[in-house]
Amino acid sequence: MGITFANVTIRNIRDPKRSFTERFMVDTGATDTLIPARLLRQIGIKATATRTYELASGRRRFRVGHALIALEGDETAGDVVFGTDRDEPLLGVTVLESLGLVVDAVHRRLVRAEGIPLK
Repeated sequence: MGITFANVTIRNIRDPKRSFTERFMVDTGATDTLIPARLLRQIGIKATATRTYELASGRRRFRVGHALIALEGDETAGDVVFGTDRDEPLLGVTVLESLGLVVDAVHRRLVRAEGIPLK
């Protein structure tokens, strides 16, 4: 077992032609998706809120915006957390669940779930 990565495209929700594609580390322990702020600024994504998140080092406030998030041939809209410019892009579990994806930890890849729970 090891770390799983995925190529993810982030699009500006108001202007989908503005986008970038990066390699994200899949983090099933993270709720939301964290992206270096410089990448979000480059495509014009603006923060709409500030939230407090739990980190291993304690609590920290981050700016949050909205984006279209595409991977594995599908796309969803979701929250994106403005990380520092040095942060590695992290794909959180909310996006995975929205797209019906789960981690195959043995083969270090994402696979489609048989169904998305609605209960």
